[in-house]
Amino acid sequence: MIDSGQTAPDFTLPRDGGADVTLSALRPAPVVLYFYPKDDTSGCTKEAVAFSGLLAEFEAAGARVFGISKDSVEKHGKFRCKHELSVPLLSDEGSDVCERYGVWVEKSMYGKKYFGIERSTFLIDGSGTVARAWHKVKVPGHAEAVLEAVRAL
Repeated sequence: MIDSGQTAPDFTLPRDGGADVTLSALRPAPVVLYFYPKDDTSGCTKEAVAFSGLLAEFEAAGARVFGISKDSVEKHGKFRCKHELSVPLLSDEGSDVCERYGVWVEKSMYGKKYFGIERSTFLIDGSGTVARAWHKVKVPGHAEAVLEAVRAL
C-alpha cells in the first residue's frame, strides 16, 4: 500500500475523451488521484460530483484532479455526461495501477469474498512524492479535506 512520503508509482492511462494521461508528465503540478469502485453507483457518484464541484478551486491552487476506476473509457464518458462531471476519469481496466497503489483489495459482502477497489485518495506533490494518502475514504466532506491539504502544500 502506498502511503505518505513514498514515491508515487508512475503510469499512463487512457481517459474519457480519448487522450492518455501520464502522471510524471503533469509535474510540477500537484496531482490528486482518487480511486473509486464503480461508475454510476451512489457513493462514487457523490464523490465525483463533490470533486467536480470543487475543480475550479483545485485548479486555482495549481492542482490537477483525476478519478480512477476499472471502468472502461466509454463507461466513464457516459458517467461524466449523465452527471455533468468536470473531473477527468482514467480507466485502469487491467487494475495494474490500482494494484501498484495498493487499492485493489479483497472485500467481503454478505459473506462472499471478492476483489475490488478500496476508495482511496492520494495527493502527489510536484516532485512525485505522495504528500498525503487517505485510505478507506468516507465520501461526505472528503473532497473539501483534500482541497485543504492541496492548499497547505
